[in-house]
Amino acid sequence: MMRPRVTLSFAQTLDGRVAALDGSSQWISGPESLRFCHRLRAANDAIMVGIGTVLRDDPRLTVRLVEGRDPVRVIVDTTLRTPPTAAVIRDGAARGTLIACTEAAPTERRAALQALGATILPLPSAPEGGVDLAALLAALGERGIASVMVEGGARLLTSLLRARLADAVAITIAPLILGAGPAAIGNLGITTLAQAIRLRNVTWTTHGADAVIEGAVQYDS
Repeated sequence: MMRPRVTLSFAQTLDGRVAALDGSSQWISGPESLRFCHRLRAANDAIMVGIGTVLRDDPRLTVRLVEGRDPVRVIVDTTLRTPPTAAVIRDGAARGTLIACTEAAPTERRAALQALGATILPLPSAPEGGVDLAALLAALGERGIASVMVEGGARLLTSLLRARLADAVAITIAPLILGAGPAAIGNLGITTLAQAIRLRNVTWTTHGADAVIEGAVQYDS
């Protein structure tokens, strides 16, 4: 079984920030590019975020701004910190949510989330800690999921790139400058320009005041 195609999608400022120093990030991008994001959600079988994004932003991870079906929600949550009051769980949303964890997740948290309808997927731990993302993608492929859109956070995006598991990007660039604040991508172990991850088949489109760059990810040999 082949793993799903993975597309990283996030919005950033001109200077590469995904939030201000105080953590505020809604909304860096404008309404037109938000609709683009929802079209991308509708075009993918699953949408994935890390637990940090769930705790910080409490996203619904649904298709609301365009017509289309909601993708399966996948939460990467090593110890099952997802609260039962989270938008991806409450009001019946849990039935469309899969939470990937490791053996470090307490049994009572598994039972509580399963009782609400969530699917709990225990997986091996990665050598550097957290959920083994290759194992997660393989498990999603076995469930018939052929495409995954990953919206964050920085640890998840960075880990996928470091493991060479990301296939494409769709990055929204908003005409804002913050000067400081968190970036979407962390340390990839790249020390020289020749090692840079590059994009091929690149397209640029404008959505309102924002620009969206899309392309296939090309890793160095």
